[in-house]
Amino acid sequence: MSNQVEEFNAYRSKMNERILSGNNKITKRIFNLDTNAFSDGALDKRTKELLGLVASAVLRCDDCVKYHLEACHKIGYSWKEVEEALAIANLIGGTIMIPHLRRAYEYWDALEEMANDN
Repeated sequence: MSNQVEEFNAYRSKMNERILSGNNKITKRIFNLDTNAFSDGALDKRTKELLGLVASAVLRCDDCVKYHLEACHKIGYSWKEVEEALAIANLIGGTIMIPHLRRAYEYWDALEEMANDN
């Protein structure tokens, strides 16, 4: 299952490189804004990643959910913390979010499996 994590990261890196190679100023500024928004500020990076996870889940962006799940995993959130945040997202997002919730749980399991393999 950890292949899922590797495949997602490889594809994301490849396509980000492709997108940024076009040297479009607007696109580069959006990427930069995203990076800076998740830096420490009045809220720390840890909190911002969890907020990003919840917002991404409510908006039903599976790629974004995967990205923020991995960031939350690396930062050291426990499954119980992530599960509770996803429950809030499900409450706000409604039942249409359940398929995305399934994929989020699956991806967290892949992250855990990968961490246990290392």
